[in-house]
Amino acid sequence: MYDFDEIIERRGTNCAKWDTMPAPDVLPMWVADMDFRTAPAIIDALERRVRHGVYGYARVPGEWYDALGGWFARRHGWPVERGHVLTASGVVPALSAIIKALTVPGDSVIIQTPAYNCFFSSIRNNGCVASESPLVYRDGTYSMDFDDLEARAADPAAKVMLLCSPHNPVGRVWSREELTRVGDICLRNSVVVIADEIHCDLIAPGHTHIPFATLGAGFERGSVTCVAPSKTFNLAGVQVAAIVASDDSLRRRIYRALNDNETGELNVFAVEALIAACNEGAEWLDELRDYLHENYLTLRRFFETRLPRLRVLPLEGTYLVWVDCKALGISSAVIAKTLLDEGRIKVNPGTLYGAAGGGFVRINIATRRADLIRALEAIGNIYGQ
Repeated sequence: MYDFDEIIERRGTNCAKWDTMPAPDVLPMWVADMDFRTAPAIIDALERRVRHGVYGYARVPGEWYDALGGWFARRHGWPVERGHVLTASGVVPALSAIIKALTVPGDSVIIQTPAYNCFFSSIRNNGCVASESPLVYRDGTYSMDFDDLEARAADPAAKVMLLCSPHNPVGRVWSREELTRVGDICLRNSVVVIADEIHCDLIAPGHTHIPFATLGAGFERGSVTCVAPSKTFNLAGVQVAAIVASDDSLRRRIYRALNDNETGELNVFAVEALIAACNEGAEWLDELRDYLHENYLTLRRFFETRLPRLRVLPLEGTYLVWVDCKALGISSAVIAKTLLDEGRIKVNPGTLYGAAGGGFVRINIATRRADLIRALEAIGNIYGQ
């Protein structure tokens, strides 16, 4: 029903993904946004708002909270309560505000590396120290090092943990058992879990996202969750996100931090976009997920045939494929530069996500299949056998 193969020219639209490329023949497969039009219901809602012609300050109506709560109740079994929600202009500003609210300079923030690169900057900008707990890479997949996590959580300087769920960049969708162990460790050591669940709706077949806050009342009170429609519906430029905190004390502190930096207000389009997405976007999303999964299978089959030395990791969630290139014996930075210079493909080197990402690259497959195949052929021509 929805045409994800449609050619949509993004160049010349002040697009961060495309208009920053060094030449017009470079295919950008780096930053995490999609090359697809968003759901028609969202476009219709925004068009109605544009035609009104007056774009003053916006309030967030009850309908917005109802739409958000209804979406998470239906899709994830988590009936988010209106009184637990704070608004934010994006998940990264939200993370920064939460860290500011719950730490003081010099405190430690636990992250599991390789980690989303903005985690590092949010921690650094708040004067805190990143306490890196490397994920365990074995037999082509990642798991958590719970012994290391326990030791880091026991450090008196550790006040919060940034939990990326689903994980960017390694593509894991954490199981209930894994999340429960994280929760047990953090609760026992009075470490607040900040769950970045921005990719929670982009889950591959056979996997299920478990919202951290649904694991039990103690875990819900001892955590804060960040969600947004930005990845799900390709709305990053609209700038809309939500922070869910059931604990009154935590929520008040976060509200104060948001207001200190004026990052809690939504614009008129953010209000309309989320309501339409949550109320009318489910069918579009289901078809999108099928398309993305077929893109992943296309990439994996290509690597198995043309690039057997390189290992494509299982993509359980997100549309960001993590590829083990260590067999090439060269750094991920060199690989990324070669793909740009010779293949005209821009990917992210794994070291962007910390030292634990060395030898990997991240490839964004949320694009037309024809462009994906073009990119794969270019990679195969350089590194294929």
